Amino acid sequence: MMAMSIFTSSTLPLAESLTLAHLKANKADSKYSHIRLWGSIGFIVAAILLGIMIDSIGEKSLIYALLLTQLVIFLLAFILPTKKVIFLPKKKRSIWPILKKREVVVLLLSCALMVSSHGLLYNFYSIFLEQQGYSGTTIGLLWAVGVIFEIIIFLLMPRILNKFTLKAVLLISLGFAVIRFFLIGAYVDSMILLFIAQVMHAATFGSFHVASIQLIAHFFYNEHQARGQSLYNSITYGVGGAIGGLGGGYMIEYSGMANTFMLSAILPFLGFMVLILGLKTKFKADLK
Repeated sequence: MMAMSIFTSSTLPLAESLTLAHLKANKADSKYSHIRLWGSIGFIVAAILLGIMIDSIGEKSLIYALLLTQLVIFLLAFILPTKKVIFLPKKKRSIWPILKKREVVVLLLSCALMVSSHGLLYNFYSIFLEQQGYSGTTIGLLWAVGVIFEIIIFLLMPRILNKFTLKAVLLISLGFAVIRFFLIGAYVDSMILLFIAQVMHAATFGSFHVASIQLIAHFFYNEHQARGQSLYNSITYGVGGAIGGLGGGYMIEYSGMANTFMLSAILPFLGFMVLILGLKTKFKADLK
């Protein structure tokens, strides 16, 4: 898993950078969410099919499914549209002035706090539900519910970004995250409230991801685009995900899963406070 992560961790920021560059070149910045939703569709298919496969065939089916998926990704990489690169050897701007900006630090910190809570979710949510007696199929369907509403928000994002600043979208998303993680921990026995919590995935991942990607592209422009996306993924999904996964594991040992999920609501709350106090920009996505 470590070896696979080393060689695949760079694919996401490079793909994000290529996508944003392609959209900008074709004056279609608002279509990012419409492209990103295809990853969500893949997630739904995987969540439902693997839930059924694990119930009927066993856990080993997961390994073969992952192997097949990686092979398909490898083949598709050969036909990705390329980005036209213009080398400017005499104009090498350092990335440090951007990293030193207070708003950039605040944005990365709030994103890391949000993803830390999701690190707990991605690592332990299925295990938590299984311990409560939910079947693999039901767990897969709950994951699918979250991603279905994630797709809906991706389709609506151009309209949302036309009305709200990116900061407002991030703050609303963080607010929903506080409610979502408290509900998961406090009401795991209620299928209705678990369903509502999964609906909130539209905000806690969908709108939050689109808005943060757009802000990173705003701060890390031109030749820093790919490095900015790489730093964003490394700090938020790398460091944040590790804190959520490893720290969540230790918390579960001492407090149990229900209490850990409830306490994880503190992380997006802290991200909310950091963002509302530290991010002053009123930048809106370019939808022209």
